[in-house]
Amino acid sequence: MKTHNFPSCSAFAPANRFSKTIWAMTALLFFLIAPGKVLAESVPAYQRIITSTPSATEILFAIGAGDRVVAVTDFCSYPPEACKLPSIGGLLNPSVESWITLRPDLIIYQGGNNRLASNARNLNIETLSVPLDNLKDIYSAIKKLGDLTGQQKEAEQLSAKIQSQLNEFKNALKNVHSKSVLLLLGDSNDPRRDLYAVGKGTFLDELLTLAGGENILPPTAARYPKVTKEFIIKVSPEIIIEAGPKSRLSPEEQQERIVAWSRFPGIRAVQTKSIFFIGDDYVLLPGPRLTQTVERFGQVIHPGLFSQKNSSSVNTQTRK
Repeated sequence: MKTHNFPSCSAFAPANRFSKTIWAMTALLFFLIAPGKVLAESVPAYQRIITSTPSATEILFAIGAGDRVVAVTDFCSYPPEACKLPSIGGLLNPSVESWITLRPDLIIYQGGNNRLASNARNLNIETLSVPLDNLKDIYSAIKKLGDLTGQQKEAEQLSAKIQSQLNEFKNALKNVHSKSVLLLLGDSNDPRRDLYAVGKGTFLDELLTLAGGENILPPTAARYPKVTKEFIIKVSPEIIIEAGPKSRLSPEEQQERIVAWSRFPGIRAVQTKSIFFIGDDYVLLPGPRLTQTVERFGQVIHPGLFSQKNSSSVNTQTRK
């Protein structure tokens, strides 16, 4: 069995598929995988692919290879066509029995899922592990999946489109003063849960910068470090963004969270009521919808520059 590996990795993702997607994407952020070898020989265009990561599912459909996907996981909620496919179950406990029936020629996974790789090896099924830590990794993953499916041209077009759109944000905001931001993953109102933040060098950190934010965490921090309220008080960010499965809140629930933050009046974000909650499924997902994430961040960091109605550009005329 052949196992294709990129150099390193980490990443993310419903009673319904939506909520499961966000939960899984948050969980996958903390998985790491050891370096491996990339097979040098040419590979065929795979025809029966199982994807166990929402990112790969979205990329395959975006490059026109969705018809090669024979199964996904419970966490793959986009595009709508993917929801109609059979599910192999969860990310950490997939149904190995279903693989026999589905007869895949490739299983794509993300993170250090050694158990999945071992099970596939026992069934003589090829696997591919993709790292999606940063933008460079994402572009590499798009190219790799294009090569493996014979969709090289479409993959190049997708990467070029994403890069072009991200460059538009960068150019439009180059003269705009950045605001310090703490991007949290988790439920700040639940004392039973640890709070994790997005560190430097991650794709979310890069998207935050493109949206006109400045990650307040030091460069020496881990990619997704655990943070305490004491630390947050000390760094006192201008804006706090909570993203993830517990952040899709009603207005009443948001107000309750903000009241909870009011116990820390020394934080600048608390003083200016600049605390925001983002529960959109794509925000934690390192896939083709990266530009939507930049817009979503921009709408709360620089609301005067970003449209609130899913626009694809920055309103530069209102920039001061």
